Amino acid sequence: MIRKNFLLVAVFIAGMTTLAIELSASRLMGNIFGTSNIVWANIIGLILIYLSAGYFLGGRWADRWPHFRSFYRLLLWASFSAGLVPIIAQPVLRQAAQAVERLNAAVMAGSFLSTLVLFSIPVTLLGCVSPYAIRLAMDNKEQAGRVSGQIYALSTLGSIFGTFTPVLILIPTIGTARTFLAYSLTLMIVGFVGLAMYDRKLALQHLWMPVLLGALSIWAFQTQIKQGQGQIFEAESAYNYIQVVERDGIRHLMLNEGQGIHSVYAPDMKATYGTWDYFLAAPFFNEPGEGTRVERLGLVGLAGGTIAKQYTQVYGSIPIDGWEIDSGIIEVGRAYFAMNEPNLNAIAEDGRWGLAHSPYRYSVVGVDAYRLPYIPWHLTTREFFSEVHAHLLDHGVLVINVGRTLEDRRIIEAMVGTLQSVFASVHVVDVPFTFNTIIYATVQETGPENLVANQLRLQQEKADPLLLDVVQRSIANLQSTPEVDLVFTDDWAPIERLTNSIALRFIFSGDLSSLQ
Repeated sequence: MIRKNFLLVAVFIAGMTTLAIELSASRLMGNIFGTSNIVWANIIGLILIYLSAGYFLGGRWADRWPHFRSFYRLLLWASFSAGLVPIIAQPVLRQAAQAVERLNAAVMAGSFLSTLVLFSIPVTLLGCVSPYAIRLAMDNKEQAGRVSGQIYALSTLGSIFGTFTPVLILIPTIGTARTFLAYSLTLMIVGFVGLAMYDRKLALQHLWMPVLLGALSIWAFQTQIKQGQGQIFEAESAYNYIQVVERDGIRHLMLNEGQGIHSVYAPDMKATYGTWDYFLAAPFFNEPGEGTRVERLGLVGLAGGTIAKQYTQVYGSIPIDGWEIDSGIIEVGRAYFAMNEPNLNAIAEDGRWGLAHSPYRYSVVGVDAYRLPYIPWHLTTREFFSEVHAHLLDHGVLVINVGRTLEDRRIIEAMVGTLQSVFASVHVVDVPFTFNTIIYATVQETGPENLVANQLRLQQEKADPLLLDVVQRSIANLQSTPEVDLVFTDDWAPIERLTNSIALRFIFSGDLSSLQ
């Protein structure tokens, strides 16, 4: 009876390990290749293929070798091969990281596929577990339904644990590679205990597995995930792989594959000459007067606090509410980007939810959470922008940073069309020498001539030089606002299809520079 009950324990742990490997695989590869829908689709699709192969092979092997010792040896090999994945993948991923930095599409694709192939053996072997266990647990045909239902229920229950524990507990605590090792060793212990119940000598013969796995892990896990020039910090949070890189005295916040810079900081920095500066110009699309006064700022996508720091510098200690879904990024912002302004309220939660539940109305709401190919669809819809509108003052302005390429402005057009369904006026400014566009949407009806009038007033008032410079740059880079009928809604917002088509176009053309 004890032996049969332990079989159920093995099924539970195997189910937990299977889902943990799938989620850890997304993080292992997301550190280098990002977490776009394309990456997720490849991971999930191939793992399902491996599991299907395992179900087929497990049933055949169980009929050929219907022995408990064979089953537990299968568990040992599944756990051992799972533990090897992050070790073997390290040199491949290191090469891939360099390819991503150089935007070498061929090496990126080859590394991506090579890493996915590494999961074939452990996941296929884990797929064998349930059909094998059903064969061993079944005493007669009349029990077939009950036994198979019990096995699959336990496997699924284990998968539920394997879904939450790596993401919420292990990966943020010990990292992705060690998470692989933790689940591998847990399953290996079960395999050894089960095998020892039936053949202690055979169990002893497999002790080389944990010894070799431990030795290889000590050797492999001594290096950093990435070893880029100027890297001063790296960590894995529940949501991201976070890097801080310092170059020429300027710190850059990078996430996952590191193609985008999310915040910059230097002790004496004022103008960044990047996208962040242009958020300062938002109030000056209103007519000169009270409408240009900033009383409170809301930021969806706080990151390391670059925009909050600039607003504090220019507009004084106004209250700022900044929503950042990743608490790990907030901690890094405080430690490495001097994000310690007393007027800043950094809130670790989803920006849409946080804004919807805010008791305040804002002069400006900034959204800096878009970057190709990662644009949260729920921050692109008419319903979201209506929520923003409701939280703006009578002369309020929404400003968003949107990625594009030189030849493809479809995302800009989609956002303009959606914003025009909610706001009175929409204005478009391209950021020079970047692949970004800043879109301003005003509660009141406004025109670009207001920028010119406000520029003259700021000159007369001898305003902050940074503010005056940003307004001048905004005037110089104003674009005509397209007339678009396209409107994204909570029910229909194909932003992933749009971003994926842009990304694939450049991957297959070999010109990835436009995606930075």
